[in-house]
Amino acid sequence: MAGVSIRNFTRRRTAPRAVFSAIAKEILPGWDISLAFVGPAKARALNVRLRRKSYTPNVLSYAVGKKNGEIIICLATATKQASTHNMDERTFILYLFIHGALHIKGWTHSGRMEKCERMLLAKFAKSAGRLLPNVTTHRNRHRHRHVPSKNGRRRRTLR
Repeated sequence: MAGVSIRNFTRRRTAPRAVFSAIAKEILPGWDISLAFVGPAKARALNVRLRRKSYTPNVLSYAVGKKNGEIIICLATATKQASTHNMDERTFILYLFIHGALHIKGWTHSGRMEKCERMLLAKFAKSAGRLLPNVTTHRNRHRHRHVPSKNGRRRRTLR
């Protein structure tokens, strides 16, 4: 049975309800996805154990079997980072779920991934009754800028 099972391991926060099953069905049809909401200590411990990284991540994702995957979202970190991405908390959690699902699918960070994230986020946030600003999602979103030169033509510079 394909779908998303949601577990909340945080003490004070409640797991936000959204269209996680529809997103998973679009990105990973036929997969069973386990979505867990954890606190900062658990997220950091998992990041150390799974990736040998010592910071608290906002999302971790990995395939568990042939058609099974796990997405772990740290709600405290997501709450702190939502405003830097020009999103409310629930929209940012949707974005993190989409981001994690694309990683399970095998995608790496790229312009193609970012474009797909924006498209899926607009589609599913709209169906959840939210209007989204036109946002870019990754920290290197301004890496390539078009700057006009002295003669009015556009030239490309690195930031």
